[in-house]
Amino acid sequence: MPKPALSTASSAVAAPPPSFEAALAELETLVADLEAGQLPLADALTAYRRGVLLLQFAQGQLQNAQEQVKILEGDLLKNFSEPESGAEA
Repeated sequence: MPKPALSTASSAVAAPPPSFEAALAELETLVADLEAGQLPLADALTAYRRGVLLLQFAQGQLQNAQEQVKILEGDLLKNFSEPESGAEA
């Protein structure tokens, strides 16, 4: 009966994270686990798939935030620059 375990693992991989911050935290944990090299191959592949999903989710969230900023700024995104400090010599 390995099919239920496989479908459970697949749905865990596909479940979206609750927030951008949760996605980053989980992604950091997965990367650390993968870099440690202690996961069995099947678990490493599952972790990699989950990492790809988390990365796509985070990129989507960032893109949505950028679109909202564009709307708020009237499509005039401004480059961020550090405040000038004192007179230049």
